[in-house]
Amino acid sequence: MAEMLKPEYIFETSWEVCNMVGGIYTVLSTRAATLKKTHKDKLIFIGPDVWIDKQNPYFEESMDMYSDWKEFTEKEYNLKIRVGRWNIHGNPVAVLVDFMPLMAQKNEIFGQIWEQVGVNSMAANGDYDESSIFGYATGMIMESYYRFFNLSSKNKVVAHFNEWMTTFGAFYIQKNVPEIATIFTTHATSIGRSISGNHKPLYNYLTEYNGDQMAQELNMVSKHSTEKIAAHIVDCFTTVSNITASECTQLLDKTPDIVTPNGFEDDFVPKTKKFTANRKHAKATLRHVAETLLGYNLTDDALFVSTAGRYEYKNKGIDTLLESLKQLSEFNNIAKEIIVFIMVPAHIKGFRVDLASSLKNTDSKLFSENRFTTHELHDYYNDHVMSALNWFHFTNEQSQPVKIIFVPSYLNGEDGIFNMSYYDLLIGMDLTVFPSYYEPWGYTPLESVAFSVPTITTDLSGFGLWVSQEPQGIEHGVGVIHRSDYNAYLVATHIAEMIQKFASFDQIEVDLVRKKAAIIAEKALWKHFIQYYNQAYSIALENKNERLKK
Repeated sequence: MAEMLKPEYIFETSWEVCNMVGGIYTVLSTRAATLKKTHKDKLIFIGPDVWIDKQNPYFEESMDMYSDWKEFTEKEYNLKIRVGRWNIHGNPVAVLVDFMPLMAQKNEIFGQIWEQVGVNSMAANGDYDESSIFGYATGMIMESYYRFFNLSSKNKVVAHFNEWMTTFGAFYIQKNVPEIATIFTTHATSIGRSISGNHKPLYNYLTEYNGDQMAQELNMVSKHSTEKIAAHIVDCFTTVSNITASECTQLLDKTPDIVTPNGFEDDFVPKTKKFTANRKHAKATLRHVAETLLGYNLTDDALFVSTAGRYEYKNKGIDTLLESLKQLSEFNNIAKEIIVFIMVPAHIKGFRVDLASSLKNTDSKLFSENRFTTHELHDYYNDHVMSALNWFHFTNEQSQPVKIIFVPSYLNGEDGIFNMSYYDLLIGMDLTVFPSYYEPWGYTPLESVAFSVPTITTDLSGFGLWVSQEPQGIEHGVGVIHRSDYNAYLVATHIAEMIQKFASFDQIEVDLVRKKAAIIAEKALWKHFIQYYNQAYSIALENKNERLKK
């Protein structure tokens, strides 16, 4: 077996570098600490400078760092960059680029990429233009660094591009600095996400779909074009799970060179006594908000259940969860009162002033017909969750065994009601449920078990499939339910049965399940998963060498 090639320099770029938008931020920010140990400041992240008018909380600029290179980049490439540290564990070097001046050359750049690799930007819409130009700018920055510091083919350099938004950087590098090895990771194919988001059956008919044809039908031609071509021309193409690998094979006509599953660092999980104290505080806060909103006291052994993530009603399985709760509420033998927190950011006006006032003044009763939301929605009537609660006749009366509380705000510690971060509340949960329909990996259930909170998910999430190839019960720490295009009602039934079963466990059984959940989380630490990235770097460097021989 040939010896693995190891990069000396790693450039990595994403729209979510120093810019918390979704799950890719978690992937990159948690992996950074592991890579920093081996590559020091030769690990460089490049992100968009989209916080120009206000302080970026994720970035700490250093005016002295690489000052000569910054001047060189502005003079030779006409790009303004800021250099500093990403405010995450490991504090890696981060470069933020103001790519907007390049927008004036958009048509010329699109024309160049068409001539070079055949990406069709004619049908572009939405966020395509800014994303692609940002990607192009990242390639220019990598070249600038390479030239300024006199790197050569003797220095093994890898450039890693995440999602279709950065693919123009890969095209730029292969043309202008072919000595750099390129990696492209798709975390979810644009066509696969669009098929599922448009309520088309993705899995049962996957082998019948043609990616190019579906791109035309779903008005995704340009995004699909750049993603597909990047997958074919980079030195190493990766994705995050076997589920998404199947999508890539069918919809992009390219099987990934390697699957690189998403790990995490557990540095955000408190230890021993602090863990116990934080869990106690979180449970007390959840109880206080729930009792104030509902207008009555909960039972001492009430079970706190939650779900969280982006407000993708079908893809994240929120519809299926609500169906399961309706079924659960009709069971006759539920051992505990169940309080379900749906922590999904929606279109809100702000926090509920009446609720906030009642939380501060324990003598003040909350007089409102709204026993469901902690924050004011702009449009209650057309909100998916509120519509489902009405449809299923949930009232949150004390006599109902299942109560549902909708938390439609970002939990960043400043939401006006909880004023605690999501992680600081997650630790207080007894059980979580993430019955995703479309979930290439699934950080939310992984984060849950990291806090020793058992979770229920499906085998249509990469994480769920990684945990078990077969369905399994909640007694294993992670309940994995088989899900397909057409069995949502059955999935809901299984969820209801798992919650009911968990509610019947005594404290010894609960403690055992919590330990099993934590053991699963430990297996997903980056120190175990980083091997897949090391393989990807080696593949890219090997293929780059072969490419240069041609």
